[in-house]
Amino acid sequence: MDTSQNLDTRETSDLIASNKVEGTAVYNQQGERLGTIEHFMVDKLSGQVDYAVMTFGGFLGMGTDRYPLPWDALTYDTDHGGYVVDVTKEQLQGAPHYSEQEPSYDDSYGEQVYSYYGFNYR
Repeated sequence: MDTSQNLDTRETSDLIASNKVEGTAVYNQQGERLGTIEHFMVDKLSGQVDYAVMTFGGFLGMGTDRYPLPWDALTYDTDHGGYVVDVTKEQLQGAPHYSEQEPSYDDSYGEQVYSYYGFNYR
């Protein structure tokens, strides 16, 4: 069967529309649902995604925190139908995050986020 017939018209086998990533579940390696991708941050010059911003906690959008995750920390898992990250709920609670006011996403913040998850920033 030709899998291209099953793909949305806004994507290919290698690409996906941004609105289909937003709202996708994020799980840890134990299969626990951690949160949902709210949006992602794209480098203006390179066009590369630097962060997926995941919502975690709260109820009906109230008290919800946002956790920037290095894009490379996420792996899409077809069995879960979502992204998997190698982080526990306890580790996530100590991770860089914000509630309402978005951080500047400057190099200092990038270093903080990436190093927390064990990645090199740029």
